[in-house]
Amino acid sequence: MPRFLCAHHRMTDWESCYVEGHTPWDKGIPSPPLTAWVGKYRPEGKALVPGCGIGHDVVMLAQAGMDAHGVDIATTAVQRAQATHPDHAARFHLGDLFALPQWRASFDYVFEHTCLCALPPSMRQDYVRAVHALLKPGGLLVGVWFINPDMEPGESGPPFGLPVPELDQLFFSSEWTVIEDYVPESAYEGRAGRERLRVLRKQS
Repeated sequence: MPRFLCAHHRMTDWESCYVEGHTPWDKGIPSPPLTAWVGKYRPEGKALVPGCGIGHDVVMLAQAGMDAHGVDIATTAVQRAQATHPDHAARFHLGDLFALPQWRASFDYVFEHTCLCALPPSMRQDYVRAVHALLKPGGLLVGVWFINPDMEPGESGPPFGLPVPELDQLFFSSEWTVIEDYVPESAYEGRAGRERLRVLRKQS
């Protein structure tokens, strides 16, 4: 079975994945590269984690002092995030990343981790537009981009890999400036060298 495919459902039926308990992307801890980045820079302000799942990254950001929020399209994911992190339950929101007009230009930071790689490649430009709309001018998109997923023979995703040249092209615009870019040393088990941490600043 492909790693993100939920039995009897489309790969993008995330609600069914959570209902069936098929969530191999949930490692039980926040993203190690994001955790290291936050520990180094101590960012402040309002942050959004799209596709937050059970909410480990959101809680890590909140514990670091940020006004952090997570949004997920799967009802069960949001409910489990609230149950798992009751002290932070109000930070988790049910919603569609592509339909959040109430949050336009509301965030100083968007923290990307496994959201974009879960979307079909045909939706990547929609993702860029959505994140751009949610960030304040000068806001930062801090992304752990899944450059080279460990796929089984015959798998096509999700997760959908994002090679560096495609990442370059995706944000090749006067609306974005790359301010940091490296292969992180810290990673989940099995992901070392397969991810890239790139920080982009919204210009306007």
